[in-house]
Amino acid sequence: MNSGKSEPLVALRGVSYAYEDGPDVLGGLDFEVRDGRAVALLGRNGSGKTTLMRLLSGGLRPRTGEVRVQGRPVTYDRKGLTRLRTTVQLVVQDPDDQLFAASVEQDVSFGPLNLGLSDAEVRARVTEALAALDITALADRPTHLLSYGQRKRTAIAGAVAMRPRVLVLDEPTAGLDPDGQERLLATLRSLQEAGTTVVMATHDVDLALRWADDAALLTPEGLRTGPVATALARRDLLARAGLHLPWGIAVQELLRTHDLLPEAADAPRTPDALMRLAAGAAAGAGAGERAGE
Repeated sequence: MNSGKSEPLVALRGVSYAYEDGPDVLGGLDFEVRDGRAVALLGRNGSGKTTLMRLLSGGLRPRTGEVRVQGRPVTYDRKGLTRLRTTVQLVVQDPDDQLFAASVEQDVSFGPLNLGLSDAEVRARVTEALAALDITALADRPTHLLSYGQRKRTAIAGAVAMRPRVLVLDEPTAGLDPDGQERLLATLRSLQEAGTTVVMATHDVDLALRWADDAALLTPEGLRTGPVATALARRDLLARAGLHLPWGIAVQELLRTHDLLPEAADAPRTPDALMRLAAGAAAGAGAGERAGE
């Protein structure tokens, strides 16, 4: 995933972690997140995805190795953790594990208030985060009256209000209906366009293929990373990570086997993209037939 000589925003170097009285969940792991890249983190249950995310965000401290922020090792005192957590924010899978204030606005303001910011700066950040997640109208709504999708958005808004360089999301689309998933992905695209780098843990290889730039696959042998279309076309890696071949990769292979997709053409990654490709091919064939008349 190297994309230049600059230091990654955040990196794990030789990191190992084990829970009390247990074996290593992660051992000697290297992982980095570079500015502007959308990263999908994939692996079977128990592979260490949540542990990796908590190491990235400072919720856990590595047994060996180190976490680096823009090339500098993280220290686990108040100053060091504040530096890490203003760079990286984690949103957990279940929003009810993250929401605790009486109203949406109060919940989103919690992080900025803990940074000791002025009231005016806190208000500005809350307003910005609510707008970014399209929940401004819910500012005064009690959190216990929110729908599941609204609670997801509120939890993400609380992280966005910290203005992190890196937003780490644990299964953010889990439990959402198709429309809710599409709205959330549109929101994430807007955040990325505004300069936030996003790391998403997911089991959904089709979602990873259509959304991410890079894929990081946790296997029993370690972490394997690379451009998403390349990594998710490797059946050996997918098998070791407990994943199946994405729909878009299977379609790409089928089309190219039958000479229906030029090598230079972008492969369709969604059913809609396949239908557009088919419509374009049909239009081209029709134009050719008319020209030959």
